[in-house]
Amino acid sequence: MTEWPRGYGLKWHDEIDSTNEEARRLAAKGETGPLWLTAARQTTGRGRRGRAWDSPSGNLAATLLLRPEPSQSEWAQLSFAAAIAVSDAAARFAPQAQIALKWPNDVLADGRKLAGILLEAAHGPAPALAIGIGMNLAHHPEGTEFPAISFAGLGVKPPTAEDALAALAASFAKWYEVWRGHGFVAIREAWLARAAGLGSRIRARLATEERSGMFEGIDENGALLLNEGLGRASVLPAADIFFR
Repeated sequence: MTEWPRGYGLKWHDEIDSTNEEARRLAAKGETGPLWLTAARQTTGRGRRGRAWDSPSGNLAATLLLRPEPSQSEWAQLSFAAAIAVSDAAARFAPQAQIALKWPNDVLADGRKLAGILLEAAHGPAPALAIGIGMNLAHHPEGTEFPAISFAGLGVKPPTAEDALAALAASFAKWYEVWRGHGFVAIREAWLARAAGLGSRIRARLATEERSGMFEGIDENGALLLNEGLGRASVLPAADIFFR
């Protein structure tokens, strides 16, 4: 089992409503971490835009509560650091799979969603950040709009939640230090090296419209650059993307 990163706490729960909600409750009481929270089962797990996230026993549901440095305006960049960390852990347990990162915050294995990431503010006496991560170890949902997969579905022995979290925590600690020391430039470079669909045509679904074009990368703030043939790339801060 991977050595647990120094300076990071850990709390386990058999069952909880949501590890992100627990992180926010703890933050309201003054906790700022860094503290990993995990549960064998979540009853009301959620993903981006309030979507339900299925969290059956045998999968990983975890949240890191921390108060990053520097300023809060840059905290959203950690979703990309977290995605890189998840991809490192995934590649360790499924070395034959093609692991890639789907903007803005999903991790794919052989073109299907293996893990998702949700960042939320955690308000309290001192502001903090909750980085929620769900990873399909033994189970994955069927019939989702974007196909999902698990380690078991890849045909490899799924790691235990304990082993998966240890690998994830160690990898995140490494990339967190990269972010602290070198900023988003280094994170952006590492993310783009693993990006799914880079240079290909994609569909981007926004709140009120759908657009399509070439996926040219991400800018210095992590926004998607979409070349719609209008002379310069459009900058999309938020969207759901689909590959053609």
